[in-house]
Amino acid sequence: MKLTLREIAIHVGGKVIGDPEINVSGVSEIQSSSPGTITFLGNPKYKKYIAGTLADAIFISDENHLDGKNGILVSNPQLAMARTLALFFPESEKNSFIHSDTTIDATVSIGKNVSIEPGCVIHPKAVIGNGSRLGSNTVIGPNVILGEKCQTHANVSIYGNSIIGDRVQIHSGTSIGCDGFGFITHDGVHEKIPQTGNVVIGNDVEIGSNCAIDRATIGSTTIGNMTKIDNLVHIAHNVSIGKGCLLTGSFAVAGSAIIGDYCTFAGQVGVAPHVEIGAHSTFAAKSGITKSLKGGKVYAGYPAREIREHNKREALFNEISRMRQKLDQLIQGAEEM
Repeated sequence: MKLTLREIAIHVGGKVIGDPEINVSGVSEIQSSSPGTITFLGNPKYKKYIAGTLADAIFISDENHLDGKNGILVSNPQLAMARTLALFFPESEKNSFIHSDTTIDATVSIGKNVSIEPGCVIHPKAVIGNGSRLGSNTVIGPNVILGEKCQTHANVSIYGNSIIGDRVQIHSGTSIGCDGFGFITHDGVHEKIPQTGNVVIGNDVEIGSNCAIDRATIGSTTIGNMTKIDNLVHIAHNVSIGKGCLLTGSFAVAGSAIIGDYCTFAGQVGVAPHVEIGAHSTFAAKSGITKSLKGGKVYAGYPAREIREHNKREALFNEISRMRQKLDQLIQGAEEM
């Protein structure tokens, strides 16, 4: 498949700089670009690769960076790249089918154009929405509601009473609705607290591989519309996550925490139980959130503080360390005299 720069520019809403009739057959990274492709400058630190790029064109947000090369001027090169990739790799139409090697209870409601791959087990009174696809060995518990155009990849487990919205993607190895970690220690015995609630997931959510989302002890664990969850994420019982959040790898949130809309958590962030995080908060990697925090701010460190305060503390600590080192050297010199 080949597209001209003109055709790509129309699709992404950009302006062609140079020859609009150049043919492009794919997208490549700017640091390892290939002839016949279009690349993109999404991060200023990669400007050094522009001069030597082999790509025939570049998505750029500043025309001055092109240096005589062909390109498409856009406000967001990374977004333009994503939309162009979708042109070259469109989702293929797949025929609906239900494999003979499945176990489906007679009370299950299955919508139109549903595909169910080998090894799937669907328990009583589950509902599978129109156009959904269940990957091999998916297990759907009793009374689960799975919305329209959802996809579970291989080896996904959705426990009973979970409610999942439309267009939800769940990748391999993830468990939704498993027991929360609830125990009471009495007379040296850890007595389990029954986990009687469920999980409710909104529309357009994507959940990565090998995640665990626990059902509530009482009530619901909830995830809002359009939230995107990376691999290896744990969401504990009774947590509430707002819409549009981004949870990256190894993020973990403890029970009954509340996370506002459009929060972003970098890798290995941990959230203590029962805290509340305001909307539009951003947390740097390995932050430890031990108390409730206001929204609209950037945080870092353990315990998590506003990043400006965190950086000041780090600078002060480093200065004290240098002073201590100099003092030790002076003491050692005095002792040797």
